[in-house]
Amino acid sequence: MLISLNWLRELVDVTLSAEKLAETLTVAGFEVENIEDRRQLADGVVVGKVVDCQRHPDADKLSVTQVDLGKEAVSTIVCGAKNVKADIFVAVAPPKTYLPAVDLKIKTSKLRGVKSEGMICSLAELGLAKESEGIYIFAEENLTPGQDVRPLLGLDDIILDLTSTANRADALSLVGVAREVAALTGVALRLPEAVELDIPAEPTLKIEVADAQACPAYIGTVVEGVKIAPSPVWLQQRLQAAGVRPINNVVDITNYILLEWGQPLHAFDRAKLQAVAGSENIVLGTRFAGAGETLKTLDGQTRELVEQNLVIVANDKPVALAGVMGGEETEVDEGTQDIVLEAALFDPVAIRRSSRAVGLRSESSTRYERGVNQAELEFAARRAIALFVELAGGNPTARAIADARPNREDWTRSLSLRLSRVRHILGQVRREEGLDDLQAEEVEQILTALGCELERQAGEETLWTVKVPPYRYRDLEREIDLIEEVARLYGYDRFADTLPAKTEAGILPPQRKAMAQIREAFRAVGLTEVVHYSLVKPEAAEIAIANPLLSEYSALRTELLPGLLDAFEYNLARGNGALNAFEVGRVFRNLEGIASEYDAIAGIFGGDLNPQGQWVSGGKGSPMTWYEAKGLLDSVLERLGVVADYQPDSSDARCHPGRTAVLSVGGKRLGFFGQLHPQLRRDRDFPEAVYAFELSAAVLLEVMGGGNITPPRFQTYSTYPAVKRDLAFFAAKNIAVAQLEATMQKAGGELLDAVELFDVYEGENVPAGERSLAFSLAYRSRDRNLTEAEIEPAHQKVRQALEEQFGATLRS
Repeated sequence: MLISLNWLRELVDVTLSAEKLAETLTVAGFEVENIEDRRQLADGVVVGKVVDCQRHPDADKLSVTQVDLGKEAVSTIVCGAKNVKADIFVAVAPPKTYLPAVDLKIKTSKLRGVKSEGMICSLAELGLAKESEGIYIFAEENLTPGQDVRPLLGLDDIILDLTSTANRADALSLVGVAREVAALTGVALRLPEAVELDIPAEPTLKIEVADAQACPAYIGTVVEGVKIAPSPVWLQQRLQAAGVRPINNVVDITNYILLEWGQPLHAFDRAKLQAVAGSENIVLGTRFAGAGETLKTLDGQTRELVEQNLVIVANDKPVALAGVMGGEETEVDEGTQDIVLEAALFDPVAIRRSSRAVGLRSESSTRYERGVNQAELEFAARRAIALFVELAGGNPTARAIADARPNREDWTRSLSLRLSRVRHILGQVRREEGLDDLQAEEVEQILTALGCELERQAGEETLWTVKVPPYRYRDLEREIDLIEEVARLYGYDRFADTLPAKTEAGILPPQRKAMAQIREAFRAVGLTEVVHYSLVKPEAAEIAIANPLLSEYSALRTELLPGLLDAFEYNLARGNGALNAFEVGRVFRNLEGIASEYDAIAGIFGGDLNPQGQWVSGGKGSPMTWYEAKGLLDSVLERLGVVADYQPDSSDARCHPGRTAVLSVGGKRLGFFGQLHPQLRRDRDFPEAVYAFELSAAVLLEVMGGGNITPPRFQTYSTYPAVKRDLAFFAAKNIAVAQLEATMQKAGGELLDAVELFDVYEGENVPAGERSLAFSLAYRSRDRNLTEAEIEPAHQKVRQALEEQFGATLRS
């Protein structure tokens, strides 16, 4: 919000410099993003009176003027504006004046042979407008030539660009900022006044609210006989300082109250309302839009309304989007004579949904979404009506009210505050004599300055009952909120920063440490960690979100692999090559009607493992084989101390039916690993071989010991050579090699160091339904050379186990 210091000084006696005030507000939680010194825009520009104006002898579009600048001699200035003439007061930039708005330094020069001593300025050249058709002519009379133009143009001001946190809705108004400045600096606060009005109720105007929760209060006031005209200069300048474009006196007054009090108002043209309503008697109200209804808003767009849109209706016909923007059909224009002023309270959630549904946000909706002070609704309406009377000649003739707000006592709340708790949370403060505790009187002074009413309770402990002012009702809800206000206004920098006497080193929970180890293991094999949104576009079994931001992100993902597939495709399409990546994230599933969430780990890879060596293969690279891909995953699992069992699987249509396996550990399903299906590869234009996996983080952590990681113990390598024996046999095709290897390892005992498959054959001389398998078995001891007498019994146990458990027919 843009804050004018001149306007602010009318409410509080600010003696601080703009820089010091900005620092004070920023430390207190209101970030000042920029300070605009508008005085520089017209530094050196003075009032000049054009005493003579003649056409330039050598240029049809130029005029030669004689301008009185308050000096002994008049100045000759050549001007190209069409509206320049004699006997007017203008803004003149004398030589050596710098105009930052147009980055121009004025110099004495000759234009078509005539000496020009300065420049007559337009509003654009003074930074007050984007474009100007001609020079600016002062409406005031009897100005003094040579006087500074800045006070006349509102350029004797400094603007603070202030940003407040979402909980401080009161700071979206000048009165709210003034209250804060008064509390921070200790100066007196002078709020604007509004006279009491006795406006009768008339049958020509009634209010009917369909949903009191969406619209707790609605005040409609008829003001007759308004004269539409430009606003006075002071009002236009204040709006311009706040970044608002002046329109006419009626609209400008509603914007002025919005900026001053944070209360949005809207003025309807009564005659247009009656035309829309089809009757002289108007029933204004609010309701939610029906299917198929439309409304053309003030920005000229016709908007399709949905059920979330709260609308203002006249005799049940939509005339405005409640709390967001008025309708073009009932807007105030030059022909308006009577108006109906709307002052209302709307539910923040209803306005937020309505605004989002049509993709439209405004200054009004911003304030309603954060919450408008319900205690000052009538005051803001009275102040606006008083300005209509003063500046537009209006006469309030009728009023109707629908009010479902609770009693005034419920507009605030009472909280208990303990001095001991304040001291415990905030600690000691620095004083000249050293560290000291915060005193009760200081707490009372700070909270009183914020508008709170304190009553000290009897007892040994210092305890207050604090009554919160209505304008802080939404954010002061608990004792800790009051303590925060004490710290904020006292000054965070004034509290001691000594550490507690006893401290302990922080630790990571075992599961967090385990997840970090998992991530490290995947990175160690060359995979890049990626992160995707948990929100996805709904397609099948995803869990839909009740109030999504966008339709593309309106559901919760059920698995990680689709995001990785999209990322792989995205990188390929942009020439970045194959993406070898993994992701650790949360997935959501609907199990028996109950939404549940789990941590999952997924990965995708298919790039060349040795891209630096592509010169050997002509720059084309070589596709990753299934065993190379499986080796990456095995390396990770081995690093984590996990031994997984691979079993064939063809249930996932995205994976190759003959090159996909389910991973299990201890009888529990860990996940799957496999090569992507050729059809999916062709559809997405992927390389020849791409592999993917998805694992359950919970099962992996359980296998790793629930996060209680035991550091691996180093075992010395055997310095004795291994003795290898080959073993060939026929076995049924449906017996997995992993089962055979596990049986051989168990039967071979400690002496069997390694088992490796080196040949598979199916065809001639092999029994039907079987295949020939050949393994190399390595026997080794850690402390001696093995003899044939030690190896043969172990090897015989392996042969016997294969025959007994699998019915294998041994060939060697």
